[in-house]
Amino acid sequence: MPKTSVREGLGLYIHRQASSVPRYFCEQLIYLLIGWIPTAIGIGIRGIVYRLVMRLDGWVAIEPRMRFRFGDNITLGHGVYLDENTYLHACAKGISIGEGTYVMYGAVLHVYNFRGIPHSRITIGKESLIGEYSVIRGQGGVVIGDRVYAAPHVQIMAVNHVFVDPSRPFIEQGITAEGIVIEDDVWLGAGAIVMDGVRIGRGAVVAAGAVVTHDLPAHTLAAGVPAHVIKEISNGEISKRERVVYFTQKEAK
Repeated sequence: MPKTSVREGLGLYIHRQASSVPRYFCEQLIYLLIGWIPTAIGIGIRGIVYRLVMRLDGWVAIEPRMRFRFGDNITLGHGVYLDENTYLHACAKGISIGEGTYVMYGAVLHVYNFRGIPHSRITIGKESLIGEYSVIRGQGGVVIGDRVYAAPHVQIMAVNHVFVDPSRPFIEQGITAEGIVIEDDVWLGAGAIVMDGVRIGRGAVVAAGAVVTHDLPAHTLAAGVPAHVIKEISNGEISKRERVVYFTQKEAK
């Protein structure tokens, strides 16, 4: 391979990893030196040093091996928790996570925008939870409200390929990136998929394994592939049979 190709390839790689060459080496060096340190000692050190490469609005807990790219586009609110092996890729308008939100083991938040899409970003509100191995793709912009819970393996995909011309490969036909909005107090069951262009209303519940391709009204339960509303959530109704309901200590008082 010619030297110019190697140089161009390296430049392209760094362009897709950090805002500049100095920032790339700074972020990678910090990760190399302290990204692996276990226990509360490592969490404390990262809570201080990571302020050099991302915006931390208060104290945050970052477990070992949390990987990130474009740290200057990441904003974490007070009390945010990032579990081990989470991955934040925050190019374009970046990633913002509100105070008290948890991002659990293996989750991926990826704003992969190298097409110049102006609204690419991921914004998550307060006291939400992104479950284990969940994936959020933010090319079209993802806005998640407060107290939204995504169970493990949820996929929120604000991007889609175009495949209208059978004479051309789909990779040559471009993408759509309309965006996704998930309002406050939504619960996404395990393995649920939310497709591009969808808005989920406040207090809605999406059943495990459902694929949401159209807007869902507030305070409804949706299930199926594609998801459709199967009931409205009425005040005080749990189910026809007896169930034990547990609360946090704060809620129980």
